Amino acid sequence: MLLSLELYVMLVLANGSPVVVARMLHHRGNCPIDGGRLWMDGRPLLGSSKTWRGLFSGVVTCALFAFWTGLGWLFGAFFGFLALLGDMVSSFIKRRMGLASSARAVWLDQLPEALLPMALAWCWLELPLWEALAVALLFALSNMLFSPLFFRLGIRKQPH
Repeated sequence: MLLSLELYVMLVLANGSPVVVARMLHHRGNCPIDGGRLWMDGRPLLGSSKTWRGLFSGVVTCALFAFWTGLGWLFGAFFGFLALLGDMVSSFIKRRMGLASSARAVWLDQLPEALLPMALAWCWLELPLWEALAVALLFALSNMLFSPLFFRLGIRKQPH
């Protein structure tokens, strides 16, 4: 049970620390991962909200937390990277669907960033599959529930 809670916290950290760091640094270090490139369809590859600063902050935050909890910094770094890779995958799909970076796509906005790192936890930590899926589902549902609240509090720029 404690491991599941730690993994849930890591999902929150991976996806929340880029938002916090962006609020603290504003436009400093705000370099898009896609470099502003367009895909064959003429739309952005990922969009300007996916930055190297965000990727770095999510990976480092997870590595530090995992080290602190005894899961190991390397596991934490991979976990954070996979969470943010999942976020980039969902952004790529949303751009192909013609959705703006602020557009809502229920489940697509939450599941890839939870399932990829939880697949790592399932393999690396030998976590039962049902537990890995439960943590991913809990993260997705809590993200849908709390994001509007964080938006009203001024923490998030979008209500989802």
